[in-house]
Amino acid sequence: MLHTYAYKETSLIVELFTRRFGRVAVLARGARRPRSAMRGVLLSFQPLRLSWSVSAELGNLIGAEWAGALQPLAGQGLMCGFYVNELVMRLLPRDDPHETLFDAYAQSLRELSHGTAHPAVLRAFEKRLLAELGYAPLLDRDAASRPIDPDGLYVYEPERGPVPAGGARSGPVTVRGRTLLDVAADDYSSPETRDEARSLMRALIAERLHGQVLHTRAVLRELSDL
Repeated sequence: MLHTYAYKETSLIVELFTRRFGRVAVLARGARRPRSAMRGVLLSFQPLRLSWSVSAELGNLIGAEWAGALQPLAGQGLMCGFYVNELVMRLLPRDDPHETLFDAYAQSLRELSHGTAHPAVLRAFEKRLLAELGYAPLLDRDAASRPIDPDGLYVYEPERGPVPAGGARSGPVTVRGRTLLDVAADDYSSPETRDEARSLMRALIAERLHGQVLHTRAVLRELSDL
């Protein structure tokens, strides 16, 4: 479950990310009633087995049960989970299946629940999400298809890719060649790579948001992992 909205006095509109159908929205009638069977089941960051009827705009949730359980997210891991959910909500169209991305999402939640380093989890998911949307970042070659020089400096242009910076840091997103290669290999052991990778992914995702603001970032901008 990605998010819920109150609907009338006792119901919820539930945003879901499903493996077979992608992102869908359903109406959970009576789910806010104290004795509703769904009240304790519809929890974020937990695998669910769901059934719903399909209509032209909004399906009706028929049944919901747990399909296993993850260790609850806490602290920064919880905040990172909300961030991942918001990325899916803002960037993934409804009713567009992405089974590979769903598997990456589930893996990200498992890693966050087990305390895996947050920067590595978030950057890997951001990279997969951009690729699934058709905007895979160019990381191992520059905009002219030349191999990335690990000792070089690059300005990353979202619509073109990395362009040699000519030895000076210029432009909104400037990264080392080593950072680009580290991100390609999902290696975030270097503090400098972590910092530059965060700035790079922020810029690439902002390009796809078209001016929308990510609320989790606005609230948690003080947390280095986001």
